[in-house]
Amino acid sequence: MDSASTKGRDYYVIDLLHICTQLLRRLWIIILVGIIGAGVGFSVSSFGIAPKYSSKIMLYVNNSSISLGSTNFSISASEISAAQSLVETYVVILNTRTTLEKVIEEAEVDYTYGQLAGMISAAPVNETEVFSVKVTCGDPYEAAKIANCIAEVLPVRISEIIDGSSMEVVDVAVPNLSKVSPSITNYTLVGFLLGIILATLVLTVLVIVDNTIHDEDYIIQVYEYPILAKVPDLLDSEAAKFNYYSYNENSVRKGGK
Repeated sequence: MDSASTKGRDYYVIDLLHICTQLLRRLWIIILVGIIGAGVGFSVSSFGIAPKYSSKIMLYVNNSSISLGSTNFSISASEISAAQSLVETYVVILNTRTTLEKVIEEAEVDYTYGQLAGMISAAPVNETEVFSVKVTCGDPYEAAKIANCIAEVLPVRISEIIDGSSMEVVDVAVPNLSKVSPSITNYTLVGFLLGIILATLVLTVLVIVDNTIHDEDYIIQVYEYPILAKVPDLLDSEAAKFNYYSYNENSVRKGGK
């Protein structure tokens, strides 16, 4: 069957076929626990976690050799490469304490430097001279306000630090009312899968530790003992259906009186 100490041996024998059979018999329990887990995941994502919203700006990086105001100009590959390398420098300057404290002051928000740094992410757009700055927080309007404030503060900071460099705003931030986290679908799916896994593990352990003798095949296969006698199931016998044994029992009781 599932597991038992064999005759004269100190190890357990695990019958995988028996385990699978028992799991299939209890498949409804596994599915039920999975549904409960999905419900827990849905409830947590919907009511237990504060939603987050994001808003972003897009900035164009320019260097001293590129003039955006002229009608005729050529941009060499080296100039583009230089502008792309400046993106990483600008991202570093953006995340400095001085820059973020200036943003906090201009935006008039109640965050520390460390908190605001965790809310901001910046990265180049498809390896171009354009990079985006995204702000994520619990208020979509506040996220847009902080992002637009960065668009005002960062170019000034860049001009103070790097000579001949400039930035242009490609796209301003607008409030995005669609939350970016938590994902109700992902939480529900994860809850369902965790419920199924947990139920399967618990049922598997229960089957393995169950050493109940269910039939004569268990004794033959595990202990290698011969079957000398078998007690009939009187409840399922034809005689029990016609109250044969109860009749004889009553007769014996009457005779005993």
